[in-house]
Amino acid sequence: MLKKKPSKKRRIKSHIVISMLIVCLFAVIVALPTLIVVPFIDPGGMERTATAMEQEKEVKETANVAVEVSRTASNTVETVPLETYVTRVVASEMPAEFELEALKAQAVAARTYVVRYMEDHQEENPEAIEVSDTTSDQVYKNEDELRQSWGKDYEEKMAKLTEAVQGTSGEIITYDGEPITPSFFSTSNGFTENAEDYWDNPLPYLKSVESPWDKQSPKFADQKVIGIAEAEKLLGVEIDPNKPPGELKRNDSQRVAEVEIGGKQFTGREIREKLGLKSTDFTLSLKDDHLIFQTKGYGHGVGMSQYGANGMAAEGKSYKEILTYYYTDTKIDKLPAEGAKLVSK
Repeated sequence: MLKKKPSKKRRIKSHIVISMLIVCLFAVIVALPTLIVVPFIDPGGMERTATAMEQEKEVKETANVAVEVSRTASNTVETVPLETYVTRVVASEMPAEFELEALKAQAVAARTYVVRYMEDHQEENPEAIEVSDTTSDQVYKNEDELRQSWGKDYEEKMAKLTEAVQGTSGEIITYDGEPITPSFFSTSNGFTENAEDYWDNPLPYLKSVESPWDKQSPKFADQKVIGIAEAEKLLGVEIDPNKPPGELKRNDSQRVAEVEIGGKQFTGREIREKLGLKSTDFTLSLKDDHLIFQTKGYGHGVGMSQYGANGMAAEGKSYKEILTYYYTDTKIDKLPAEGAKLVSK
């Protein structure tokens, strides 16, 4: 049986159909990777990757974690979400004018501190673990107090701090898989301090490092003049105004380790705390019945320097680079589920 040869018109139509099929197949091949990476498009038209969805889940989980804050002045307890607590601690502990990456570093340190605090006190009274609102733990001010302090600048400053906290949501500093004790202070003398040189107990992640950025801090240098009579009362000694103070023995970070005053040996920390000095890096002289202390730095000097962190951020360092610089051999990890349970009710 003979078959008719297709007409020219039909051949053209077949070519068109085949061409359309090829185009459609090409479009599917091109779009396939995108369909794999982007599981869906939300009503707002924003593409969301699996990573973004995981981060959103983590934010929601930490939002359900609560912290109980003991308010010293009112003798009450405030219960606030973890991330709100962290935001208010950063607002109370670090100037909002600081670089964003420095604020992020402070946020991670603040979050780590309260998580570690809860772990350390879990066995004492797990049903009533409260963190104080003073420097004995972390300074905390609530919304009303911050509004009063900042006035018309509240919204702008809080927006910046919220960005810093949300940008590090759920992150903590760990050493060997455990949250650290993230000590921090205002300004160093050019070096941070070893933990054992101030608190006696060594910690592998609280080691002395250089911090040259602190020289730009307005709190880098200070002077305090104390009358001999007042110093004798505070130190419990008798001071001969005609006898120069003893030699200042310094440690590797150039802070005073020991000094003799009135025939008695004191550590640099004892002198700082008893006489209210800004730092343990000081010089001492006698003049007209007065002790004159010249200090460098502000704070105990252990851990992260806040002005140092700001200096690093100004040079382009990230908050993770800042934290792993000041806390030796540490990592930045997400708050594990068991850690979240410690600060939730």
